[in-house]
Formats: sequence, C-alpha cells, structure tokens
Amino acid sequence: MKAAVLREAGRLAPEPWPRPVIAAGELLLHLRGCGLCGSDIAKVGAPATKVPLVLGHEVVGDVVEVGAGVRGFAIGDRAVAAHHVPCGACHYCRRGSESMCAAFKASNLDPGGFAEYVRVPAENVRHATFRIPAHVSDEAASFVEPLACCLRAVRRARVSPGDTALVIGLGSIGCLFVQLLRREGARVVGVDLLPERAALAKRLGAEAAGILEAAAPVVRELSGGRGADQVVVTGGGTAVLPWIAANVRDGGHIHYFAGGGGDALPLALETLYKRELTLTSTYSSSPADLATAFALVSAGEVITEPLISHRLPLDRLDEAVALMRRQAAMKVFVTP
Repeated sequence: MKAAVLREAGRLAPEPWPRPVIAAGELLLHLRGCGLCGSDIAKVGAPATKVPLVLGHEVVGDVVEVGAGVRGFAIGDRAVAAHHVPCGACHYCRRGSESMCAAFKASNLDPGGFAEYVRVPAENVRHATFRIPAHVSDEAASFVEPLACCLRAVRRARVSPGDTALVIGLGSIGCLFVQLLRREGARVVGVDLLPERAALAKRLGAEAAGILEAAAPVVRELSGGRGADQVVVTGGGTAVLPWIAANVRDGGHIHYFAGGGGDALPLALETLYKRELTLTSTYSSSPADLATAFALVSAGEVITEPLISHRLPLDRLDEAVALMRRQAAMKVFVTP
C-alpha cells in the first residue's frame, strides 16, 4: 500500500509501506481521510521524532476486514477511530488522568492515518472506534478525536453559566473551544491575529474576536471589570502569559491546551499565590470524552464544516504541512 512516510530532516514523501494484517478483535480500515493535527506538524523535523514514521490520528475509513470476535462492525461500515486507549484500571485511570496511563501512551493505530489502510487494535475497537451514521460527513467525523481533547480541557476548567471565557488562538481547535464554552453558558471572547479567523469565531458564537489589544476592554466589560474567569490558550506559547495575567480575574483559571515556544513561564510565583490563579493543561482525551464528542458530532451540535479549509491527497502531505505552518490553512483533510 501507499503511505506518506516521514524520514530524516522532516522529509515527507509517498512510499510503499507494508499493508497491516489484523488479528482477532481488530479491524482493517481503508482510509477515506485523516485530519492533519498540530501535533503531527510538531513531530515533523523534531529531533525526538523516531523515523521512519507514518503520522495521522484523526482517522475515518471503511471497514474492509473484521477480526474474529468483533461485534458492532461489519464490512462496508464507515468508522472513525482514535489512536490512544487507557487501561482503565491503573492509578492514573482511577483518578481521571487516563492520558498519563502507560497503556494509553503505548497504544496507537498501525501505521498512522496518512496511509491507504490502517489496522485498529482490539482495545481501540472496543473503546475508541465508532460507526458513522449516513448523515455525518467524513470531514465532520474526523473531528471526533480533537473535539474530545477539547471537551476534557473544558471539564477541567469548570465553566459555570455566566462566566466570561477568553480563547487565544482561533484555528480549528480555538473555534471548537468557542462552541464548547458557549454550550456551558459562558460569554466568549476570541483572540487571533488573522481577521478571517476572528470573523469565523464570531459566527460560531464568540461575542467579540480580534487582536489582544481589542479583546481586553471587551473582557472587562463582559465580566463587570473582574477579568476573564477562564482563559484557554491554543497558540502563542508562553509569550502571551503576562497579558493573560493582566486580563484574568483573581482566582481565575488559565488552561494551556497546546505547547508552544518558551521553556519558562514569565509569571511570578507570587502572582500565582496572591491572586490564587490556577494554571492547568491537558494532553489528549479519554474514552468517555470520545463518546461524548461522537454524540455531539452525530447530532450536529458542534459545527465543523467551515473549519476544513483544504482537502489534499496523500502525496501532497508535505504541502499540507507547509500551508498550516504559515497559517494559510485552517485545517487540512488528507485523502488517500
């Protein structure tokens, strides 16, 4: 089969790759498409990335083989599958930190979503794979995994109706957060340097969106002068933290959804202490979050269609990465 293979120095190119062979309890998917995630892009050219590697984990495909003992799936079904599954029984899983579970970190699809075929391991079939109803598009289904990650972050932020929430970075993830925070009853302000992304965030429910300087007075007005109750950071790294500290309320919550530049946090410990600020982060999601995300996508309660800006074939994955790196694409759906 063909796959887009990552090699040394961040080189991506279509190459022959062994077609996976499934065992009992597993599925083989013929890929219809896979969303390109920021975490995929971060691994391209990163020194710690072990190559050769096939990336891609926002997977949508047709079931073409069904392993012995599999229930709920048949040949011809469309399915969306996530890549990580926790054990459900360890210290981390029992405390709601499934993404820190050793089994979670070791699990994956085979190879990855930027290929013609993908093997879905048995645990993933049981806990992280869903049959897609006919009315849901391939592109919408590909958002189940990233939406689940956002849901977990919103749960940790403990949003209450009437809160003022600030979302920094209005790419596809930021626009998912705008919708989820609105669902929780918050009034949302978005921040992005690109006017077209700010405009989209307003169409999706943000009361205002624009550059940092324009957001500050709106946050103060909506919050009665207190500052934002919650801030979700999807872009900007540590550089935006001093501005956030000036615009979050005492006792407020700052959530870093994504990594980014900076090895130290430019915020005094005394500020965290005296103002009782909470600084959190989340990595990935849980099976329960995936199930909730799938239900929201299936019911059309989260809008995803305008978040896909490009559809490119597998042999142009390097172009897709370049588009997203220079912010010329909101989200790329890669098809084999």
